Amino acid sequence: MKMAIVLFDGMTSMDFMGFYEAITWLGILKAKENVSWTFCADKPEVTDDRRLTFKAHKVRPDLREFDLVFLPGGMATRKLQYDETFLDWIRTAEAVPYKVSVCTGALLLGAAGFLEGKRATTNSSAYELLTPYCAEVIKARVVRDGNIITGGGVTASIDLGLYTVEWLTNVDFALQVQKKLEYPYYQVGQLSDVYMRQDG
Repeated sequence: MKMAIVLFDGMTSMDFMGFYEAITWLGILKAKENVSWTFCADKPEVTDDRRLTFKAHKVRPDLREFDLVFLPGGMATRKLQYDETFLDWIRTAEAVPYKVSVCTGALLLGAAGFLEGKRATTNSSAYELLTPYCAEVIKARVVRDGNIITGGGVTASIDLGLYTVEWLTNVDFALQVQKKLEYPYYQVGQLSDVYMRQDG
């Protein structure tokens, strides 16, 4: 399973690190064959919203070569959602089986056209911004509609990662990963299209 982690200037690192920490256990514990993860960006190095710099493994690769594409959020998504050059690159993921975002990364999935007719979530500060791109904005930590999974704000990336791990494997493996993370808040064994609503 080949996974692309999309990075960009101005992203929020916690958005992708929680997901990254959970999802990479698929390879570490050999739950899937040939698991790999690739940092992809629109230039060789990107800097997050707190001046932490990351090096990309690949610059603007054709995202069709991956099985899963993940998009973090951050204030920069407010501009990137109108950047047609960037969006054209993201649109190369159209045929990718699994598309995942957290926080305002959902704005990029939406602007690329991937959320049309779908339910989705994002950071609570961006519900109105997401509304034009999808059928319904759900106030939840994690929302899955078909093979598209979106997570809420920042720390929801951990829940999102565990949800994706469980969905791609099983309850027992998700429990193993949850124990590795020492993260007691995820509710293993309750997979559904809408997981962990904000209002309880």
